[in-house]
Amino acid sequence: MSNVTVQIGGRGYIVACAEGEETKVEQLGELIDDKIRDMASAGHNEVRLLLFAALLLADELHDLKSRSPAAPAADDSAQAAALEAIATRLESCASALEG
Repeated sequence: MSNVTVQIGGRGYIVACAEGEETKVEQLGELIDDKIRDMASAGHNEVRLLLFAALLLADELHDLKSRSPAAPAADDSAQAAALEAIATRLESCASALEG
């Protein structure tokens, strides 16, 4: 196992990942941070920003899964799996921050 620190919403989060997956996890963190940065001017607190980012990423995932099953691109299924993992992690973070 390896640990990576991702910067999301101006805060660092340590995320455990498999050896060799560090770059991928950092890139996924950047996707989340981009979503949050787009919403930052809305004046929401950290938990709401994470929730909205998770919802937006889940929506993108849903759109990818809803595409015609005829010849989906390999990249699409990899992106869908990555977005699903991000959404799950974000939901966990949001729950922890609320609780």
